[in-house]
Amino acid sequence: MTMEQNTATKPIRCKAAVSKVAGQPLEMEEVEVAPPRAHEVRIRILCTSLCHTDVTFWRLKDFPGQHPIILGHEAAGVVESVGEHVHEVAVGDTVVPVFSAQCGDCPDCLSDRSNICSGLPAGPGMPRDGTTRFSIAATGEPIHNFISVSSFTEYTVVDVSHVVKLEPGVPPEKACLLSCGVSTGVGAAWKVAAVEPGSSVAVFGLGVVGLAVAQGCRMRGAKRIIGVDLNTEKWDIGKRLGITDFINPNDIGEKAVSEVITEMTGGGADYCFECIGSTSVMAEAFQSSRKGWGKTVVLGVSRGGAPISIPPNDILWGRSVVGSLFGGLKPKTDVPILAQKYMDKKLELDEFVTHEMGFDDINGAFELLTQGKCLRCIIWMDGAKETGVGVENGGACKAKA
Repeated sequence: MTMEQNTATKPIRCKAAVSKVAGQPLEMEEVEVAPPRAHEVRIRILCTSLCHTDVTFWRLKDFPGQHPIILGHEAAGVVESVGEHVHEVAVGDTVVPVFSAQCGDCPDCLSDRSNICSGLPAGPGMPRDGTTRFSIAATGEPIHNFISVSSFTEYTVVDVSHVVKLEPGVPPEKACLLSCGVSTGVGAAWKVAAVEPGSSVAVFGLGVVGLAVAQGCRMRGAKRIIGVDLNTEKWDIGKRLGITDFINPNDIGEKAVSEVITEMTGGGADYCFECIGSTSVMAEAFQSSRKGWGKTVVLGVSRGGAPISIPPNDILWGRSVVGSLFGGLKPKTDVPILAQKYMDKKLELDEFVTHEMGFDDINGAFELLTQGKCLRCIIWMDGAKETGVGVENGGACKAKA
């Protein structure tokens, strides 16, 4: 397809990896992607990556799990067409879709205190009408949209409030990482905790988010950054991203992790970050924070509804707990800043990419992540890596007449 072809009012048929049954391998299908409606952007996906959130929803049999569905929410692409009232991006622009909205007009978007857009609250389907833009090409059966992105497809339609324009030059496989995991971690240190120079930090869980937290704390000038993980192999990459000390809970005998951290820091860490999604670890992170001013930031997504158990008297001593969605970042404002930091060699992204593969091998990425064998696996759409990023270079799609 060339840029000159007018496809903005026509459906496109392309390849997508569809989750039809919870926990079962994705199936490659020819799907029909509807044209963008008002305030929407159709994007040609160049590459995408797999996040633990995708795996969580892939496994869910009941709501909020939905099937059939096109998962995926970390991606980079090029604008193929736009709907009415879209002015901030144009055909050919390099963009990243983001699950977190920024409408720019609601009280939350206009405030420095929140990054949770109340103008377009999260929900199933497209943000403005709750419908989907995907269907099985052969039967017309609707396919569910996933957290406003759905990137396991060669083309997707995203509300403009979820689209971030990047300057040319940022490699798509690195831009992809900024649409969720790395931004969430770095942002939590930068925006949510506002880590101070010379401070002590404990990071619970050294996956992509936790390692990005460590990097963000290092960028903020933290003096001591303690990583906590059951996988001792995370220590090597952790050191390269800012971790100064490492604790494996299996190697400390009868002591609790909070006891060890309290001893190491002389009273508790100034900042603790929970990046796993375990309520028991959230409580342990809180107990690892310093009385008087210790702040615990919860980033992990809990799979159940169990509450965090924190004694009220412990909070009275000046400790606090705060939640963080997308690291407190406003996508359109802050993601381009992180992209520029990468271009200026002030933000490390290369370390997070441990594997790359073609779109047809996407189920292999699920195996790697669920087995704990990768951080991020970049999944390239057919021809995107070899032929470059311009929409004029084409892709496997057909515009319906």
